[in-house]
Amino acid sequence: MSASVVPLIPETAPFSPEQRAWLNGFFAGMFSRGPGSAVAPAAAPAPIVPLTILFGSQTGTAEGLAKKAAKEAGRRGFAASVLDMAQTDVAKLAQEKNLLVIVSTYGDGEPPDSAKSLHTQLASLGAQLPSVRYSVCALGDTNYSQFCKCGADFDTFLEKSGAARLTPRTDCDLDYEEKFATWLNAALSALAQGGGKTPEPQAPKAETPTGFSKKDPFPARLLTSRNLNAPGSAKQVHHVEFDLAHSGLVYTAGDALGVIPHNCPELVSHILAALGCDGEEAVNAPDGTTVPFRRALTEFYDLGKPTAELLALCGTTAAHHVVDAILARAPDVKLHPRNAADIIRALKKLQPRLYSISSSPKAHGGQVHLTVGAVRYEKDGRPRKGVCSTFLADRAQPGTTRVGVFVHSNNSFRPPADGDIAAIMVGPGTGIAPFRAFLHERHATKARGKNWLFFGDQRATTDFLYRDELTALQSAGVLTRLDLAFSRDQPEKIYVQQRMLEAAAELWSWLEAGAHFYVCGDASRMAKDVDAALHQVIETAGKKSPAEAAAYVQALKTSQRYQRDVY
Repeated sequence: MSASVVPLIPETAPFSPEQRAWLNGFFAGMFSRGPGSAVAPAAAPAPIVPLTILFGSQTGTAEGLAKKAAKEAGRRGFAASVLDMAQTDVAKLAQEKNLLVIVSTYGDGEPPDSAKSLHTQLASLGAQLPSVRYSVCALGDTNYSQFCKCGADFDTFLEKSGAARLTPRTDCDLDYEEKFATWLNAALSALAQGGGKTPEPQAPKAETPTGFSKKDPFPARLLTSRNLNAPGSAKQVHHVEFDLAHSGLVYTAGDALGVIPHNCPELVSHILAALGCDGEEAVNAPDGTTVPFRRALTEFYDLGKPTAELLALCGTTAAHHVVDAILARAPDVKLHPRNAADIIRALKKLQPRLYSISSSPKAHGGQVHLTVGAVRYEKDGRPRKGVCSTFLADRAQPGTTRVGVFVHSNNSFRPPADGDIAAIMVGPGTGIAPFRAFLHERHATKARGKNWLFFGDQRATTDFLYRDELTALQSAGVLTRLDLAFSRDQPEKIYVQQRMLEAAAELWSWLEAGAHFYVCGDASRMAKDVDAALHQVIETAGKKSPAEAAAYVQALKTSQRYQRDVY
């Protein structure tokens, strides 16, 4: 009898790399033990190595990287599966063997919403995970003091639970691509040392271009940038529209738009003067091309905070002068002239800003809209302003300026897939952005589910964003209920969470009927207060104990009926 040939799934088959790895392993095992096989059972190939890639994501970045990791793991012969932290617990983790963890940090060192339950379990239950091998990639932002704290927590918790660390934790800043790739390669290589059938690491295959992205943003024409506030407001919130015609960019209500800003020309001039440069010096852009120093400072590098490398370059005694120069506190300060190329090497790349999309592709075809609050404040005796928000409000010119943009998917923040399900939305200030998108989406799709919006700001006369649109949506029967909280229209300040408590009975009724609950806005204060109010609503109107209310909220999160887009 002739020896059986072990079939292999061709690369052209409609399977992902990880699915192909599983199937190849299955067939190898089956044919090696089959009655017609010439291969003895003892000589069966080692099994394909299973690998779980666990992610905790607030805005979708960690989720996207987890999927990339799974794709690369599949190429290397691992049977990889991607798992949201919200969908697992300590008991399930104890059954894992190989674990890669990709998790972000947001707010004041907090875990993403989807990671909170697992974070709490690992911190408090004294978990025992002796059979798990793991490595952690932590995502964060060095502009925050608790940089990558959530990832550091998971790394510590897993170690204390008896899990074996494969490779050291990698902490990634906003410009994470290179560090992530290095971490993934090291982690997969370490996993391959543990046995099982893993082919030699292959060079990554060239990715087929899928359109515009963070690395290659689409130069969208700015159509509109208009102030939504009335005269006399203490705020400046702009409604911004971009033309996406011929871009191929596709987005869904709930996604974010990445915007590539330019630095303030006045700030750039101050820095050049302080450094004794004229701006025409030839320096490298991040992609390696040569550009004038002024353009590099304007378009490509972060001027918001001096790096340690820059301070070291200019010398300890000059450090305070460098800070003054970079922050333009003292434009008359003259530093000893420095080599422009050295200065550039000491700066971070200017990062895109993510804004919640405030339009629906079903209602605003060929366009994408944002709701952007211009950031202006005073610190250390001088005015400061947000890089991207004031770029869009003050410097970009509607009709002529083209701005680099890309779509950042956020699968954890979506309107109900079933149009018959009700939605409760809490979005004060610019937090209204995604809910404008939700409402227009549900109107365009003729969704029958009820919609309840809690909106608030400072004053009704000057800060009632999208007043006319919301009134029209009410008249059309799309917006079922609108509760408003304008904090400065009466002696005692009133906020959206107070309106929630006032409507506790009906809010509880909606939740019990299956409504989804959404929050968008400030993470440090508003979102925490709204969360506390939600617990209180459940306790009072639902007659639950604090522990029962906490369990109810956790169940909402686990079933994805409680979603937050907070920053």
